[in-house]
Amino acid sequence: MTMQFVSYLRDGQAGFGLMSGDGLGIIELGARLADCATLRLAIEMDRLDALAEKYGARAADLDAAAVTLLSPVPQPDKILCVGVNYGERNAEYKDNSDAPKYPSLFLRTPGTVVGHRVPLVKPAVSDQFDYEGEIVLVIGKEGRHIPEDRALEHVAGLSIANEGSVRDWLRHGKFNVTQGKNFERSGSIGPWMTRVGSPRELQGLTVSTRVNGELRQQDTTDNMMFPFARLIHYISTFARLLPGDLILTGTPTGAGARFDPPRYLKAGDVVRVEVSGVGALENEVVDEAAPAAAR
Repeated sequence: MTMQFVSYLRDGQAGFGLMSGDGLGIIELGARLADCATLRLAIEMDRLDALAEKYGARAADLDAAAVTLLSPVPQPDKILCVGVNYGERNAEYKDNSDAPKYPSLFLRTPGTVVGHRVPLVKPAVSDQFDYEGEIVLVIGKEGRHIPEDRALEHVAGLSIANEGSVRDWLRHGKFNVTQGKNFERSGSIGPWMTRVGSPRELQGLTVSTRVNGELRQQDTTDNMMFPFARLIHYISTFARLLPGDLILTGTPTGAGARFDPPRYLKAGDVVRVEVSGVGALENEVVDEAAPAAAR
């Protein structure tokens, strides 16, 4: 049975649960558990499988369409993002550079991401708002200096991201991309976390991105320069990975900036990112209100 865990808002109250078998409803978990109110806690306490076994066959408590879905782990300790991780992406830069020896990494803050079918906000200060479809690793087990051959044992599940980027702001700093990757509500993660029961389920995945139904990106994890296990090993060398941490593993070629002329997002566009065996994440783009005077 595929287990899909969601976090959501209902009448302003946060909760988490399991998607029902038909994908239309949610079986509440947090409301039933006095000691485990969030998905992050359930991951940390290693209770995912037990909760699914106990409650998974129940009828749905909530209509999934009647709640606001959040990023599956709304307040992770870390959101780590990988840049240029597919072979063709490196060639896309047309700088004749060799394949990198180490992954490029940067951080996002939780306030920069929304959930499934929640609008993405195109910043008022830029007309270079771009999409990047990615596979997300959700860390399930704490670790540092994790050996590569044991790294996949630390994955609790998979999710999907649109790692929205503001291209001109990426170039403001000489040595970082933080500004262009951390605009409020500029990215999304969801719609849920699909539980991973075996490292075999992390192989041969395909990620595809469509804008208004047009296929823009598609590639498989077989073409990653830094596979999942190597990323976890490398990151855990300098950072302690904690349950609920999110690793966005890189985007394939085909982002809007790479077209001639570029094809950036505008209000009304709908971005849909699909990952085989996980699901589909969809968001519409809206314009940010004009900045208010400083106060």
